Amino acid sequence: MNFKPLVLLSGLLLSSLTGVAQEQKPAITWKDIPKWEYLRLNVLAISNDSKWYAYAGGPTQGDLKLQLKSAFDTTSYHYNIGGATGPIRFNEGSSHVAFFESPSYKEIKANEKSRKPNSKKLRLVTIKDTSSVLFERATSFEFSNDGGNWLAVRFESAGPAQKGSDAAKGSDLLLYNLNNKQSFNVGNVNEFQFNKSGQYLVYTIDANGKNGNGVFLRNMQTGTTYALDNDKANYSKLNWNKEGTALALLKSKTDKSYKDPVYTLIGVKDIKGDQFDLTSYTGLDEKEITAGFGISENSTPYWSKDLSALFFGIAKLEKTEKAEADTTAKDSTQIADNKPQKTVAKGNKDTEKPDMIIWNWQDKRLQSAQRKQAEGDKNRTVQSAYFIKNKRFVSLADSALKNITLSPKQDMGYAFDYSPYEREANLDGQQFADLYLVDIASGDKRKAIEKLYLNAIRNILFSPDGKQLLYYRDGDYYNLNTQTLNSVNLTKNISTSFVAEKVDNNVTKPATSSFGWTADGKFVLLKDNFDLWKVSADGKSAVSVTKDWKKEQWTPMRLLSNFYKDDDFTDLKKDQYFVVFNDATKQSGIATWKAGSNTVSINIHSDDVYRSVEKPKGSNTIYYTKENNTTAPELYIAEKGDLSAGRKLTENTPTAKDYALSSGSKLIEYVNDFGDTLQATIFLPANYVEGQSYPTITYIYERLTDGTNNYAQPAFPGGGFNRAVYTSNGYAVLMPDIAYKLNDPGMSAVACVVPAVKAAAATGIVDSARVGIHGHSWGGYQTSFLITQTNIFKAAVAGAPLTNMISMYSLIYWNSGSTNQSIFESSQGRLTSGYWDNWDAYTRNSPIYHIKNVETPLVILHNDKDGAVDYTQGIEYFNGLRRLQKPVTMLTYNGENHGLMKEVNQKDYAVRMMEFFDHYLKGSESPDWWAKGIDYLDMEKHLEARSF
Repeated sequence: MNFKPLVLLSGLLLSSLTGVAQEQKPAITWKDIPKWEYLRLNVLAISNDSKWYAYAGGPTQGDLKLQLKSAFDTTSYHYNIGGATGPIRFNEGSSHVAFFESPSYKEIKANEKSRKPNSKKLRLVTIKDTSSVLFERATSFEFSNDGGNWLAVRFESAGPAQKGSDAAKGSDLLLYNLNNKQSFNVGNVNEFQFNKSGQYLVYTIDANGKNGNGVFLRNMQTGTTYALDNDKANYSKLNWNKEGTALALLKSKTDKSYKDPVYTLIGVKDIKGDQFDLTSYTGLDEKEITAGFGISENSTPYWSKDLSALFFGIAKLEKTEKAEADTTAKDSTQIADNKPQKTVAKGNKDTEKPDMIIWNWQDKRLQSAQRKQAEGDKNRTVQSAYFIKNKRFVSLADSALKNITLSPKQDMGYAFDYSPYEREANLDGQQFADLYLVDIASGDKRKAIEKLYLNAIRNILFSPDGKQLLYYRDGDYYNLNTQTLNSVNLTKNISTSFVAEKVDNNVTKPATSSFGWTADGKFVLLKDNFDLWKVSADGKSAVSVTKDWKKEQWTPMRLLSNFYKDDDFTDLKKDQYFVVFNDATKQSGIATWKAGSNTVSINIHSDDVYRSVEKPKGSNTIYYTKENNTTAPELYIAEKGDLSAGRKLTENTPTAKDYALSSGSKLIEYVNDFGDTLQATIFLPANYVEGQSYPTITYIYERLTDGTNNYAQPAFPGGGFNRAVYTSNGYAVLMPDIAYKLNDPGMSAVACVVPAVKAAAATGIVDSARVGIHGHSWGGYQTSFLITQTNIFKAAVAGAPLTNMISMYSLIYWNSGSTNQSIFESSQGRLTSGYWDNWDAYTRNSPIYHIKNVETPLVILHNDKDGAVDYTQGIEYFNGLRRLQKPVTMLTYNGENHGLMKEVNQKDYAVRMMEFFDHYLKGSESPDWWAKGIDYLDMEKHLEARSF
């Protein structure tokens, strides 16, 4: 394994090193973005035999083409698919591919304005001869899984349907035989699913008036259809088990005693033609389900692995007023006449009532949080089980243990009880819970771990047999015996740390990563900050399978478990693959852990980022995407798993040749004011010439250098800044790492960013007289703070900035309804208490308290519906600077949240930000909106003149 030393120059063009300018090409402008072409590899599909792949590509705004290509010769086909992408799927046998064709981009945009739905077509292509069939007005489709010989296509509803909540949802379903091209139509289908083998298709009928409603099973080999259940009812939540041998679903009917439909659980197993075992369970009459509860529509039922039980959710059932009154009257007859009763005044529902909420200091959750989360609370279910043989209901969770995680054998589960610590957690964000083990057969619950600190935890995992539970606590990983409740410390004797060293917010001993249990249950795979350890379940042995990668700063980032989709655990009898990363050089690669060995070896590594790594089901071939900071993601194939001989299959960003783009990057080291050695990345401008200095945008958030080799796609950004556009337009972009000290988040930013700028200027690339700064959200806070402490920046743009830590501390994070207090005391704020006990730290790190020092021209973005950083934070800073007659402008996009979602606003902000920086860092003319402002009455005309 050949490790490279620290790379200082990556992706540089030869012309940059020789000082010879590239061929002069135009910079990309914001108006060029719509025609910028790139591949949509997020919808990449690969055939199981690895011979074919398909993806979409085209302009950012415009009509797209789907490319269907052979991986082993030059055969290629393309199809016009309109202005939107959708799923692309090959059938199991790799003989066919199906994909949607949408209306044109212009039609889609016009339909958005008129709120008209878009109709899609589904194209089915036979690969051997490229013959195809087109299905109009298709909405969804599925191939018949392992069977692979059928395609099911569901269509839009044809003609008028009933209105209201009880309207029929069914539409036509076409079953198309891929071999003989025969097709069969089934009307009024709502849900449908093939089982794993593809032998059976189950579907529900949902027709007007519920005529013929039911759930039906079609044998795809014989064409025979069986009614599993027929009723004037609605059927939903179809769910085959993993093996495709049993089916669960819900059935609902109206009941005059309840406001909402009453649900029945249905389970089907032992399917043999028209013979099957059907279980039906409602629970209301059996008096088994908790009083006032019934089967809930908000969870999907499923079979236990041994088919002995059905798992499902229950929730409260609200009775109608008449039923409630009848129950009250019945209860009153059971009370003795001489027994005094408490009377409760009842209001008149016809009178006007106040519109209000009551905030109480004892509320575990703020009223705003309860309101924001009301729908989730209303739909929350209590997980339960119904055992078929003895017809017994068991509630696995309750009001305290709301959710349960089942063991692999489903005989046990674990659940958290947050209630003893919930109120405190909603105040300071430090989360604790008691962990309980739940016996599935009886529902009995045992407290296994008391006050487990959840902020530090990565995951809690059952062993394959469920007899052991891996968890992390206070710097070590433990193994809990689920029978005896005894724990073994797995890592105390390993001479390394399992505390994540780069997590520097207010979390006590945060955990490093765990890759979980091996398939035999004998080992757990634990990662320290660099190396991967194979640790025995009893803690008596531990082997580093990466052989001290820490020396070279390599680490396995993720296990490619998708290579073996049917495996629930890591099977060391099979070769295992990892994506790896080098913390020093920012290189990445792919590594292999060969079956039977105790060594992970790096196969390929480079100044690239390896992302989507796939191994087709029926092949040893590996596909992967690779990108770097000057090259867009491309698809590669490694035949027969030989990763050292990857072959490129695609040509991304064909329009890139028309523009001057970034010349690469330089990774530098610097020492911050605390004495820590950190890194920063300088992304070079287009046509970079060595020895020449450039205007520079310093973009900040937290640690950013791990993204050194990430490609930046030219696009309209939600936060205003796009690296590719700025480097194309002659800017260098500096992205430094920021390391934090508790109680000094702002001062930490100063201690890191200022030395980073000076170190970057020392390279000669950055012109120290022309440096701007920008950040959004947390980066916006740091930007607004930095300009109170230094004048090295000639211009600054702060997006959605927190500016007053004291006033912000007790405001509401409206996107969740929670208080900001937890953000300060357990997250990015990195403060150890409330401001009343930590006044100096809050004021020392708040931009507003140093506002008199600001000399840097500033643009603030703050939207009026910002649900993360309250709009008043931007207002407070703007008005303070304005009162002091400091140069400042605030941009507010009405109705927008924390970032910009509307494309028209993204365009506008991006253009204004670059105009502002161009004025101060390049000497261009000052834009009018900055130089003198725009009167309210002239605003519409101003916006109209700038739109594009």
